[in-house]
Order: sequence, then C-alpha cells, then structure tokens
Amino acid sequence: MMSRRLLLAAAAFAALRVSGCAHGPTVASASIPPIPPGEARIWIYRNFDPSESLNAAPVSINGAVTGYAQPGGGAFYRDLPPGRYHIAVASYGIDSDQSSNVELAAGEEAYVRIETLNAWTTGGDLNSFKRDTFYARLAPAPLARAEIAGSRYYGGS
Repeated sequence: MMSRRLLLAAAAFAALRVSGCAHGPTVASASIPPIPPGEARIWIYRNFDPSESLNAAPVSINGAVTGYAQPGGGAFYRDLPPGRYHIAVASYGIDSDQSSNVELAAGEEAYVRIETLNAWTTGGDLNSFKRDTFYARLAPAPLARAEIAGSRYYGGS
C-alpha cells in the first residue's frame, strides 16, 4: 500500500514538473527590467533535450561561476559593465570551441546557448557510462529570443 502511494505521489510530481506547474514563470511572462544605463546584458540559456545530459552545468563569465544552466531548459541573465567577456561551461569532455567570447557596448545584449553532447565521452561494455561535454555557443538574438520565450526564467543579475 505504501509503495503504491509513493508511486502515485512520484507520478503526480512528475506530471507537475513536465507541465511546468512546479516551476516559476517563463521568460515571456516574467517582468524583466531593462538593461541598466551604462551596462550590457548576457543571457545564458539551455534548451530542453531529454536525450542529452540531465546534469546542471556551471557557467562562468571571465572565470567566475555566474550560474547554472539547468537540465530541463531555462534562462538567466547577468548585467555587466561594457567590455570583453569569455563565457565557458564546465565540462568533463574536452573538445574544441567549447567556449565563446563577446565584446559588448553599453545597452547591448548577447545570448549564449549551452549545448550538450553526452555521447562524446563514453566507455565500458556497451557504453555503460557517458560523461558530459558542454559547449557555450553564441546565438543570434532573434533565434535566441524565440528559443527562450517559453523557457523557465531563473532570474537575473
């Protein structure tokens, strides 16, 4: 009887999680303030892909961890002074072009999509393990805005 209740509770939680009811607002429905005067904005986002890694990915800007790209998709931003920024994501797998650089003037925005390829590093019999390989890739603003509109909003600066 107890295991049935536990199973039903887990199913209900999973249904809420998938439907988005267990999370905050989407980017499109959130009240996002304008970029502060004299600053620039970098959006970090990750699209949901159930076939790839379900691990949160630590994202750094100029070497300092600034947030985590969530496995179920979502977006957050950081407001920063104008300048040149190096955006990277922690990754077990090492590949080429895993980070991005962007130079921003006051009032500008950049969008960085966190992508994953968990099949890059595998091993054991019949691929018994996979390790995360993440990429921080600049995305064109029109595409990125469309991709994050329905994503969960994880806040900003």
